[in-house]
Amino acid sequence: MSRAQAESVIKNIIREIAQECAGKGHAVSETLVAFMVKAVVLDPRNLFNVDRTLTKQDVRKLVELCVDKLMDQGSPALDTIKMQVYFDMNYTSRREFIEEHQRVLQSRLVPVSREITDSRVKTHEDLEGLYHKIVSYVLLRSGLGSSTDITTVREATAALQSIFPQSELGTFMSLIKKDKEQQLNDLSMIVTGIRLFNKDSRKGGEGIDDLPAILNEAIPSTSKDIEWELELSQSLAWQYTTWLERLLDPEVETRECIVPLDMLKQALYNVRQHEAFLKVILADVILCAKQVETLQTELATRMKLLRVTVHSKTAVPTAQVFPHFTALAKFWSGLQDEMVLLSILSNIMENLQPFLAAQSQLFPDGQLEDILGSEIKKYEQRMKESSENRIDPYEIKTQEWLLPETTANFDKLPLQYNGICGYTLVKKDGLLLPGNPSIGVLKHREKYYVFSSKEAALRFGSKPDEYIAHVAEKAKQSPELIQLLQLHQQFACVTPYPEMQSGERLLVKPITKCDSSTQTDTHLLETNIVKSYEWNEWELRRKAIKLANLRSKVTHSMQTNLSHMRRDNVTQTYLLEDVACQSKRDGNSNVPKPQVYLAGLRGGKTKTTHMIKTNLTRSVNE
Repeated sequence: MSRAQAESVIKNIIREIAQECAGKGHAVSETLVAFMVKAVVLDPRNLFNVDRTLTKQDVRKLVELCVDKLMDQGSPALDTIKMQVYFDMNYTSRREFIEEHQRVLQSRLVPVSREITDSRVKTHEDLEGLYHKIVSYVLLRSGLGSSTDITTVREATAALQSIFPQSELGTFMSLIKKDKEQQLNDLSMIVTGIRLFNKDSRKGGEGIDDLPAILNEAIPSTSKDIEWELELSQSLAWQYTTWLERLLDPEVETRECIVPLDMLKQALYNVRQHEAFLKVILADVILCAKQVETLQTELATRMKLLRVTVHSKTAVPTAQVFPHFTALAKFWSGLQDEMVLLSILSNIMENLQPFLAAQSQLFPDGQLEDILGSEIKKYEQRMKESSENRIDPYEIKTQEWLLPETTANFDKLPLQYNGICGYTLVKKDGLLLPGNPSIGVLKHREKYYVFSSKEAALRFGSKPDEYIAHVAEKAKQSPELIQLLQLHQQFACVTPYPEMQSGERLLVKPITKCDSSTQTDTHLLETNIVKSYEWNEWELRRKAIKLANLRSKVTHSMQTNLSHMRRDNVTQTYLLEDVACQSKRDGNSNVPKPQVYLAGLRGGKTKTTHMIKTNLTRSVNE
């Protein structure tokens, strides 16, 4: 079976499971169904294997198991999986939350911006309508008041006219679209800064909420609510932990519990997962509080500086005040982002509460706490007791141990299993106990493990690979542990199990390696193709000749043997080297030129010839 066929089969299975659940009165999302399919396949007790071809028997078995688990509304394990799916679908990083908010804001502004930049005014009424649209854009972008409030619109119009009078619309309309959009953004920032300054000076600010005061009240309230929920989950977690320790300890005699042991473990996983998510949200709220404090300080400083700049002055250069107005708008926008982020985090926290319903019905309120009484050990007490017995690195020299006093940034180590003791998880049949880093942290294969006691650390350190494999097997049987213990890398894909029986196969293995390539299109948008574009140099010359007025020009041309082939010919020469020599002394000589004259060779009146030789050569010694 090819990968494409396997994916098609999986989609059909997910669709069939969702339809059967809907037919029984329970609507489930495809994301939840997909997670459940993977959980069922991972569980070795179901004997699925990815090495064999999928059969109708496998499909029917998989569908039935998934439907049964999804319909078990009283299962804390199902609630935990739903909680994990909800959190994964709705929570993201702080930066992505803010970026998504900005994208939504920009999408709302696009129609108004396009209407302004694409408008073609012809009459005076059109100019006035365009100016009103710019005012509406400024109000929408700033988020300071409603565009339907007359007082707010008048104030924004007055602020805009002070920096962009209606007489400048002609210049604005002559700009290209990109420059228009940039000017709209700049005008919005400056007008926002002016209105904020007027509000601070008590000369305006209609429709502007006191955002710093609202945040200063909302952040402590939200933090208090999260801390209260976190305290309840931690209290329940320690109650379940103590009760499970009593039931799992063979040396302690306990009466039979009316709640099954597996159900108690599922309840423990449920509240531990809720606790983990609340800690993530609380950390974001704390970071939000720090950011708000910084923004408020910068806003107050900039406002004070602006007040000093314009104090008792009838006119101030725009180059001095416009940057201050823009900075005020940026700081205020940052406060708005923090307000939106705080609201999102608060909603996520509230929406996690329904996923605790199943475990909350196991015991009436306070019953388990009354049964256990003083036996309940909380985090601080357990850490204090286990810290007294620490690891000596020389006890297991084959492993590397990290201690607080010998390791820099010890408290920032990325601990495996989300800080849970892996040894206790294996030996206590799925019991979750937080590890104590003060005992010593084991570094194995560039990963860090913590333990609840020295004995657990020594036993785990003697066979780390074996215990790591056992932890993975426990997670396969309880799939909610995959995210709770942060085992995503180990379960990135479905792997085959050693237990195989003939006649049962699930899906082909996913391809983990493949050859791939990418290609960049020449023209992504057909409308951007320039028909007149030409890359050929000779064609460009031909077009240039056509454009030239040859009647008033002197032309010349030259034909070569290869010019008709439209190719560029070049030659390369090597320049002569400059050669010179140097002597110790410069000297020269000049030999006199011989000057000898002969006379009488042509004869004369006499028959005999008389030759006269005259030597006028200069002497060498002269």
